[in-house]
Amino acid sequence: MALPRVLVLVLAGGAGGRLELLTEQRAKPAVPFAGVYRLIDFPLSNCQHSHLADVWVSVQFHPTSLSLHLANGRPWDLDRTDGGLLVLPPYQGTERAGWVSGTANSLWRYAPLVRDFDPDALVVVSADAVYKLDYREVVEGHLGSGAEVTMVTTEVAGDDAPRYGIVEVGSGGKVADYAYKPDEPRTTTATNEVFVFSPGPTLDRLEALAAEHGEEGLEDLGTHLLPAQTRDGLARAHPFDGYWRDVGTVESYWAAHRDFRSPEPPLDLDDEGWAVHTRGGRHSAARVLRGAEVEDSLISGGTRVAGRVTGSVLSPGVVVEAGATVADSVLLPGARVRAGATVTRTVLDDGVVVGERATVGGDGEVTLVGRRAEVEAGSELPAGARFPDPEKD
Repeated sequence: MALPRVLVLVLAGGAGGRLELLTEQRAKPAVPFAGVYRLIDFPLSNCQHSHLADVWVSVQFHPTSLSLHLANGRPWDLDRTDGGLLVLPPYQGTERAGWVSGTANSLWRYAPLVRDFDPDALVVVSADAVYKLDYREVVEGHLGSGAEVTMVTTEVAGDDAPRYGIVEVGSGGKVADYAYKPDEPRTTTATNEVFVFSPGPTLDRLEALAAEHGEEGLEDLGTHLLPAQTRDGLARAHPFDGYWRDVGTVESYWAAHRDFRSPEPPLDLDDEGWAVHTRGGRHSAARVLRGAEVEDSLISGGTRVAGRVTGSVLSPGVVVEAGATVADSVLLPGARVRAGATVTRTVLDDGVVVGERATVGGDGEVTLVGRRAEVEAGSELPAGARFPDPEKD
């Protein structure tokens, strides 16, 4: 029996506004994670290990930052003559052309391409979460189930539930109720932005919804499409009990790094059976100099540490000078903390320079310093600050 024809659509086009300064000059899926990775590495690595080789990536904001990283799909074995990685930017020239206004709107715009490809199953995933999942296993459960959509679900904290699509699961795994970002969630079972659709019926339904609400009114998958499929009894749940964390906010991004610097990280990113692959540069070994103190941290290649680093993640090219202290922070590529400076509970973007004796962050909300910003020597940025201040632009 021939294997089912499966198409994966990675929706990587959102503005990523909740990541604030981190997405001012890069696409959200291109945001670095855990030192050497990018967020899009997780769904693409899942595709590779699931043996799904037809992968389309929809991009919109700052596409160059993402295209440079994708490298024609080579790191994930997607640089193929037949199939492989296809990048879908916004375009002009047809009635479906234009700027994408939501995930359902994106799927509607690409519907003719999907129909031409004619897959047996369409896997739609986002690129702002950290997890490992065998997509093919979800596809196999979906095919033959009679469902129009299978939603992969996970449990989330009660105070975090309003950020997600929330489901109630009935007998036999059927989704009995779906609510998109409800103010008062009835459960803590959330969709984790991995969906398997039956392409024909789903795209037909999407056409009907576009006629009813207008193409702009389609908005996100959870606005009209998923509720309609649920009301008709055609949605099923695929529970996922592994590690999954949405990193779409500054706080959750910082917290996920805390997870991965623990003695027993939630995922082994180097697991030979399911390694997370990335477009790697060549970096020298990390240099920990005389007098340096490093504790409970992830230190990438190409870094140089002469000061004190605790509970932090240092990306390639980071420099922590003698007498400087970095605690509970995430430093992205090329950041430099000069002598005598202190950085606490902070995310420093690419190329940030913290001047001598400056104090950045502290106990409280996470502080964020934007790409290539320079914090003046001897100055102070309080906990929760954003620098440069976006409201002063």
